[in-house]
Amino acid sequence: MLSVTLAYRNILRHRRRTFLTALSMTGGFVLCTFSFSMLEGSWGGAVDIFTLDHTGHVQVHFGDYHRRPKVHKAIDDIEAVEDALKAHRKVEAFAPRVFAPALAYAGEKTAPVSVIGINAEREASTSRILQKVQEGEYFDASPDLDGYFGAMVGVSVARSLNIGVGDEIVLISQGADGSIANDIFVVRATIGSRTSHDRYAVYLPLSVAQSFLTMGTRVHEYALIVSSPRNNEAIAREINAAVQAVNPELTALPWQVLEETFYTTMKADKQSNHFMMVIIVFLVFIGVLNTVLMSILERTREFGVIRALGSRPIQIIKLVFLETMIMATLSIAAGLVLLVPILYWLVGYGFALPETIEVGGVEFGQMKGIVIPSVIIAPALLIYGFAALVSIPPGIRAASITPRSALSSH
Repeated sequence: MLSVTLAYRNILRHRRRTFLTALSMTGGFVLCTFSFSMLEGSWGGAVDIFTLDHTGHVQVHFGDYHRRPKVHKAIDDIEAVEDALKAHRKVEAFAPRVFAPALAYAGEKTAPVSVIGINAEREASTSRILQKVQEGEYFDASPDLDGYFGAMVGVSVARSLNIGVGDEIVLISQGADGSIANDIFVVRATIGSRTSHDRYAVYLPLSVAQSFLTMGTRVHEYALIVSSPRNNEAIAREINAAVQAVNPELTALPWQVLEETFYTTMKADKQSNHFMMVIIVFLVFIGVLNTVLMSILERTREFGVIRALGSRPIQIIKLVFLETMIMATLSIAAGLVLLVPILYWLVGYGFALPETIEVGGVEFGQMKGIVIPSVIIAPALLIYGFAALVSIPPGIRAASITPRSALSSH
């Protein structure tokens, strides 16, 4: 208790040096928290765009379909699988899909496309497909007056075939039973952009695509949205156990496994940003070390008197340590007050980029922050850790002062 009281007295007595030290720590804490918030927010934003664009947080497939997709590798036990997904409390939404490569033509032009069959209602609650409609209207599973079913085509398909809303498109593919699949569809909407993953896709209603590919009621994939995206890997393991109870050949995998290239790219980018955080914290460390050391040098005679009164070296080190940690606590408290308006603006508005940037195939034009416990706790722990470290050399310097040399100094 006496050491804490002395530490407070010394802090109040040396206001100028205390202010400079606290200013360095406060600036470091604010800068680190701001950077951590931007880093986590950018990462989370890119992941949200990517997962809600098409992958979902978790996917369910039959066997190794995710590595070697074949039209015949499909999920049979539809009702049992969907019951298992509905029963899982962490699954918020799911959408069945079927896939097949196809050749599309209109007039005299042809283009290779990817046919994707979706449940119109469930897909809208699982991905951002509604927001991606550029022209026309989102389709349903009902035919038009002439008996033709609707299709939504990617913008690159529409451009390659020179077609638009209301035009006909012919698709030729291979059915799950080995037969030739071919049919005529009417374009209901164009979808996506020139850089989106579905620019060469043709979306069909799920039942229509199943009939087109002679798949019956089977599907190739279930895309899932879970309640806690940051814990999707653990949730995927739980879902994997649930679906394997239905069929041991089914697998549930997180997007990190399914989209390994994107995940690796983002991890490398995040690690490079963490390296920048280390540099920032190191600069703060040097600044605080300098101000604390100068404070010790200015108080050489004071420490000499304390030693002459019988204080042991360990008590001197403890005193310097307590002073530094108290200043760190006050600095973090001041930093939190400063951060409230900064983080409010960062989370709500962020930075609008002059040009969109692409990372791992995902484009975004605005950078926002995020406020989660680690964004505040990690910088605070760093400041406390470095404050403890920087107090050691000055503490040893103060403890090594002899009364005679200290009292004879000017």
